[in-house]
Amino acid sequence: MADTARPADNRVALPTGEPTRGRIAVLTADKVEDVEFFYPYYRFTEAGYDVDVITPTGGELTGYRGMGIQQTVSLVDVDPADYDMLYVPGGLAPTELRTVPAALDFVRAFAAADKPVGLVCHGPQMLVSAGLAEGRRMTSWYEVRPEVEEAGGTWIDEPVVQDGPFITARKPGDLPAELHAIMQRLDKQQVTQTERAASQLAS
Repeated sequence: MADTARPADNRVALPTGEPTRGRIAVLTADKVEDVEFFYPYYRFTEAGYDVDVITPTGGELTGYRGMGIQQTVSLVDVDPADYDMLYVPGGLAPTELRTVPAALDFVRAFAAADKPVGLVCHGPQMLVSAGLAEGRRMTSWYEVRPEVEEAGGTWIDEPVVQDGPFITARKPGDLPAELHAIMQRLDKQQVTQTERAASQLAS
C-alpha cells in the first residue's frame, strides 16, 4: 500500500549541520508578504542561526500570496531573553500584530535589551504602536511614512536605515542590503560577547 502520510513541510528551513551561532525570532502573522518572510528566514538559517517563527497563536502560517509553513510557535511559549535578534517582516501581518499586546511587549523587550530588531515594509508599524518610534530615524513602505512622522520619528527614503537597535528597510528589493547590514551587526555582537566572556574569565 502506498504511503499516504502527510509529507514533511517542504518550506521549513533545514539547519546547515554546523554549530549554532545563536537564536533569532521572526515575529509575524497571516498575510505576511511572502518574500519578506522567506528571504530572511532562509538567510538566517544559512548563516547558522536557529530560527523560531513566532505568531500570535502558533500553528499554520499563510502568506499574502499563498505560501507559508505548517507550524509556528505561539507568543505565549517564547521568552525574548532566549533570542539574539528579532525580525519583523511586512505585508498585512503587522496590521494584526500591532493589536496584540503580547506582540508589542515582545518588541519592547528587544529594544530595552538593545538587541537588534530588523523590520521591513509595514514592519515599522510595530515600532509606532509600541511607542518606540519617537526620536528615531527609520524607513518603511512609503504609505507608513505619515504614521512614523506623527509618532515623532524621522522617515528617510533610503534602502536601509539604522538607529540604535533598529534596522529598517522599505520594500522587498531592499532585503539584500538590509540582511547584509543585519549580518554585520550580528557578527559585531558576537565578537563583543566573546570578548566580554574572555574578559570575565581572565578577571
